Amino acid sequence: MQEPVVDLALALDHGLTESEFETACSILGRTPSFTELGIFSAMWSEHCSYKSSKVHLRLFPTTGEQVLIGPGENAGAVDIGNNLAAIFKMESHNHPSFIEPYQGAATGVGGILRDVFTMGARPIANLDSLRFGTADTEHMKYLIRRVTRGIGDYGNCMGVPTVGGEVFFDSAYQGNILVNAMTVGLAPRDKIFLGEASGPGNAIMYVGSKTGRDGIHGATMASEEFSEESAEKRPTVQVGDPFTEKLLLEALMELFQGDAIIGIQDMGAAGLTSSSFEMAGRAGSGVDLDLSKVPMRETHMTAYEIMLSESQERMLLVCKPERVQEIADVFEKWDLSASVIGKVTETGRVRIWGPDGQLAADMPVDPLAAKAPVYDRPRAEPPYFKTLKAADLSAYSDLDAEGVGHAMHTLLAAPNIASKHWFYEQYDTTVQTNTLQGPGKAEAALVRIKGTNSAIAVTSDCNPRFVYLDPREGGKHTIAEAARNIACTGAKPLAITDCLNYGSPENPHVMWQFRESIEGMCEACTALNTPVVSGNVSFYNDTNGKPVFPTPSVGMVGLLADRTRYATNMFSEPGLAVYLVGVTREELGGSEYLSRLHGKTEGKIPTVSLEHERNLIEFLQKAISQGVVLHARDCSLGGLAIALAKSCFAEDPVGLTVDLNENVSIAAQLFAESAGRVVVALRKEDAAELTAHVQTFGLTAQAIGMTGGSNLTLKIKGQTLFDQPVAQLKTVWRDALAHLLELE
Repeated sequence: MQEPVVDLALALDHGLTESEFETACSILGRTPSFTELGIFSAMWSEHCSYKSSKVHLRLFPTTGEQVLIGPGENAGAVDIGNNLAAIFKMESHNHPSFIEPYQGAATGVGGILRDVFTMGARPIANLDSLRFGTADTEHMKYLIRRVTRGIGDYGNCMGVPTVGGEVFFDSAYQGNILVNAMTVGLAPRDKIFLGEASGPGNAIMYVGSKTGRDGIHGATMASEEFSEESAEKRPTVQVGDPFTEKLLLEALMELFQGDAIIGIQDMGAAGLTSSSFEMAGRAGSGVDLDLSKVPMRETHMTAYEIMLSESQERMLLVCKPERVQEIADVFEKWDLSASVIGKVTETGRVRIWGPDGQLAADMPVDPLAAKAPVYDRPRAEPPYFKTLKAADLSAYSDLDAEGVGHAMHTLLAAPNIASKHWFYEQYDTTVQTNTLQGPGKAEAALVRIKGTNSAIAVTSDCNPRFVYLDPREGGKHTIAEAARNIACTGAKPLAITDCLNYGSPENPHVMWQFRESIEGMCEACTALNTPVVSGNVSFYNDTNGKPVFPTPSVGMVGLLADRTRYATNMFSEPGLAVYLVGVTREELGGSEYLSRLHGKTEGKIPTVSLEHERNLIEFLQKAISQGVVLHARDCSLGGLAIALAKSCFAEDPVGLTVDLNENVSIAAQLFAESAGRVVVALRKEDAAELTAHVQTFGLTAQAIGMTGGSNLTLKIKGQTLFDQPVAQLKTVWRDALAHLLELE
């Protein structure tokens, strides 16, 4: 097959800029071949190179006594004691999921699983962080159903429980949904495998599924914004096979018991291209590849197609030549392909021979793997920022009893607050039998660590409305809420992975949002000692020039030292004393109340005190570990009233009567989303001990009510403003989303 002539026009068509093409020619000392052009375009795509984000990502704190491996590997790792490491990462599959929702979401799960188990960790938990548009069109309902099915089918087939996540709806995602997936795995602390091609003369083996033409240009497609023609990119969406990935997982788990594997890397974005260049780059080595040895499921594939294919369930590994047969035998036992396709060299170059035996590429590793172009793109504060921040919200703060009743029902039925049981019922949440607390039962999921008395706590969080209205303060909220949710179980927050979803980096307003939110996140991560150990950036989440809300989703992992002592988030019995720890302020800006009741996304968002958050986290760990606090729930979307209502929605609903007396408006007392607040419940006889803990950590707490009866009764300074049966409220909350999505 005659290859196209490489020139500037073809380079531009591949997503390179004119200056990048000139740099590529300068690096090679000649015009790239067609295969080399494809490699440059993939490796220097935004998706693979982080060329617009690197300068900002360097701000993140990435070290700490708990950190074993930080950013730069397939996933991050933290020490959890007992000679074990928790290995975890979050990734995006946004564009593929909008174009082909089932396969896009499924392969997103498959990819993040491989990032974790390629490091020697057996996956123990999946989470998903989803953002959809308003569910009032058939197409959005179709996307919701198919994304959810794709996540469930892949994770369920792999035998990995989906233990948590979040779903958020807003018109900002109407033209560009977000599908972020997270996996947590466990590995021996002293047996973590890295993605390095070290040792000249060592064999390079291709293992897993055969290569096809699916996913070609997937990385470059993920580095472009959407338009009316985006549906034509359906062929760039990969096709997943979870049954093959399950075999791949088990074959590798068997091999990881020994010492045959020297280095290993998932073939993710840009497939064989990124895995070979990145492995050589980390080791400072070179690689020779013979593509005629690559197992293929389609005929007449070219070197260009083989190198850029993103077929799923494939790995590249390095081993001593004398161990090749041993490895091949294990993969044959698991009915998988395993072929030697090359060797490690000392050249510092990747040389590629095509299926026809001709040299298709001869390129230096370092400029592509480590020295891609880095841009500090222009940043400018968006015009909306000061205007929306200064909005006067006083007209929305007065409520009477009728208004409170209307607001309660509206918010309980709001898609962002209503029960997400339909989503997580599509997932197996208890496979592996380690889930102590799964979706809907805790502020963070708890997964026991077999053979120990400990458990992993894990959550994903982000309020994109807050980040839109104030990226810096919203960034702080993202980290603080995640840490608060981990602490509400009694666990200690350890570290985060992130998935930073934004519009086009070529838009100065987007880059301003990006930088501001990162600075806020950095401040919170430093204050709360939760360094960033892995992550992902997803730019170009725009449709026809309109970006999504800035959405820096985070996944946080924590450690519960004693898994026999943890808190749940629903009241278990009558006669419990209920306290509010933290202070409610006149902070309706960016609230769900303002959005759902008044159609407004504006106002100054709540301020985060990181010192308070740190004290609150330590208080929760101590009070829960000592059995003082039995139940704890963070006050977030919907505010205190919604937190109290949802705390009553146990399998056997429990009533509650509260009387509030904060010196703020009725709307703020009930529905403001002030930070640093947690509703806790305890036995009456433990009240003095709770007060002592509160004083020790310099916090404010007030007794606001008692569980009992069958109604939720809300009073303010003795005046009853709401009094309705909990069972009826639970029905509204539980059935609203299924009704909206027509899922009955």
